[in-house]
This record gives sequence, C-alpha cells and structure tokens, in this order.
Amino acid sequence: MAFTLTYLERARSILGSLPFPIFVVDQSDTITYLNGAAEQFFDQGASRLLDKALEKLIPFDSPIFDLINNVRNGGMNTFEYGIDVEIPRGGGRGLMVSASPMSAENADITISIHQQFAAKSLERQHDYRQSARSVSAMASMLAHEIKNPLSGIRGAAQLLERSVSGADQSLARLIQNETDRVCSLVDRMDVFADSAFIERKSLNVHEVLKRAIDSASVGFGKKVTFSTDFDPSLPEVEGNFDVLVQVFLNLVKNASEAFSGKGGQIILKSAYRRGVSMVMAGGMGRVHLPLCISVADNGPGVPEGIARSLFDPFVTTKSEGTGLGLAFVAKAVDDHGGMIECDSSSSGAEFRVYLPISSHKKRIST
Repeated sequence: MAFTLTYLERARSILGSLPFPIFVVDQSDTITYLNGAAEQFFDQGASRLLDKALEKLIPFDSPIFDLINNVRNGGMNTFEYGIDVEIPRGGGRGLMVSASPMSAENADITISIHQQFAAKSLERQHDYRQSARSVSAMASMLAHEIKNPLSGIRGAAQLLERSVSGADQSLARLIQNETDRVCSLVDRMDVFADSAFIERKSLNVHEVLKRAIDSASVGFGKKVTFSTDFDPSLPEVEGNFDVLVQVFLNLVKNASEAFSGKGGQIILKSAYRRGVSMVMAGGMGRVHLPLCISVADNGPGVPEGIARSLFDPFVTTKSEGTGLGLAFVAKAVDDHGGMIECDSSSSGAEFRVYLPISSHKKRIST
C-alpha cells in the first residue's frame, strides 16, 4: 500500500540518512533532535539524548558553546576548524563544527559535525605547511651547497672552450648553458628562504587580484576568459602587496595551464566568511581567517596521483614545469598567517586562500 510522507517526516528521513552528526538545541541548550550519526557520535541512543541538556554531554568550556552563542548574538551561520570534543562516551578530535539558526522565529540552533572532512582538511593544512617549511630548508641548502660550486664549474668550462675545437667546444658550451640553467633555478629558490621580517601593511586585496589578472591577460592568460565576483565591503588585509600579487599570479597561471585549447574560464572571487578560524600548530592558538579569495577554473582538475603532494617543491605534471609555483604559494600564504585549500573534480579545480584581516578593519571597494 502506497503512502505519502509529510514534509516533516521527509526532512527527518533525509537528515537521518546523512553520514555526519546533526543535532538541534533549543534556547536552553537542550537537545530536541538528533540523527543516527549523532547517536553514534555520543555513543548513546536517542531515547537517552532527547530532552537532555547539552552541558551534560559536552564540557561547559567546549568551543561548541562559543559557536552557539555566536549564532545567537549574530544570527548567522558560523563554523570552526580543529575543534576537539572530548566526552566520556564518543567524541572526536580535529573536527569541523558548524552552527546555524533554525529560523528567525525561534532560538533553535542546528549543529553539524564533520569529522572525516575536518580531519582531511587539517591533514592537508599540515601537509601544506610542512611543504612550506621544507621549501625554506631546501632554499638555504641549494644556495649554499650548489650555487657556489657551480661558478667554479662554469669558469672551468669557459677555459676549456678556449683550448679545444669542433665538437669539444660545443660540449664546453653545453656545460656552461646547463650551469646557467641550474643557477637560474637556484635563484628562483631564493624567494623561499626564511626571512626574519616581511614588510606588511594594510592593503586592498582587490587591487592585488586586479594586478594579477592584468599581468596574466597580456601574457600566459591571453586565451583564457577571466571573470570576477568581488565582495565590495571586504575589509583590508595585512600583507605584502608584491608577494600577494605573485601568490595569485601563480594560482592564475596554474589554472590557465590546465587548458589544452579554447574555452578556458577562470573565476576569481572574494568573500567575507564570518566565523572561519583554525587552530594553529605550535601553540599559536586559534587564528581567525575571514577573508576568502578563490581561484577556480573549468579545467580537468588536479590529477589524483599528485593531489596530496600538490604543494611540494618540484611536483608538476607539465613537461617544462619546475614545480615551484605552488610551493611558493604555500610558503607565502603561511608567511601571511593564512591557509590554503584545494578542491578538485573532473569539472575543474578551486584554490581557496584564507587570510586574516588588517587590524585597522577598514572597508574596501572593488
């Protein structure tokens, strides 16, 4: 016998089928709804969890309560990376937790916990920061251990060229040319070297993005269509103009090289993501990163084989690439106290850079 589910029943059925925990609390922080994944998360059945105060399940100083209060005070969605929820039964570490108001008519709040997504995201951030640090160490090693001896090799090849003839001269010139090429590569690595101080100031990130687009449009991006979607009320960022231009120029170049023919499209977006923060390693505490700049393309996406090592130095799929562009991006974003993410599929790739705002909090325009 066929039957029709009511809207509420359908909603509960859909939420119950989702693989991540979802629960709802009322204005007194009492649980009024939870799905099956939430039961597993708390390691208790719905009969014991419904109508139970959240503070009896989660420690009172948990960041989850801060998220709930932020939603009640601001009335907007908010989420945070890197939350540890340690409870007697269940819980998890390195979670991404989001809180959203149910409606303007009541104070009910929906909390969702994304355990696997957060773990992968934080793991990627760890990998990217490790890439940045490894590039810095490699830059110092290359400058000291390789570049200096190369000058002696090139000088010897020049002397050799004068004393030989024919094919031997060609070989001597080949040694010089290859030495110059390696020196050029080492020079490019200099930008990764650790510096005690990077000059920063409040700046309009849209001016940074426009400069990157202008530079790309007259060079490698001639055959690509650029479009923008900028938030005109975005606050200023605290950063180095030239370094940030190079960051987004590298991302745009990486996107433009994903196309083998015509029809390539690159979209640059800016947005203010209220409530976005991340727990930093090394005891640096929680850093708020509300400025989100994304560079998206409609190319084939990142090859699955290099997705985990995308920001490592010398990792590239291009026959003439050096694999230093994205490594520099990881280093520069890390130097600015930000983080970078990459999502990829067969329909394109999107790089998202999260940056802290300037302490002056001045609003900018496009």
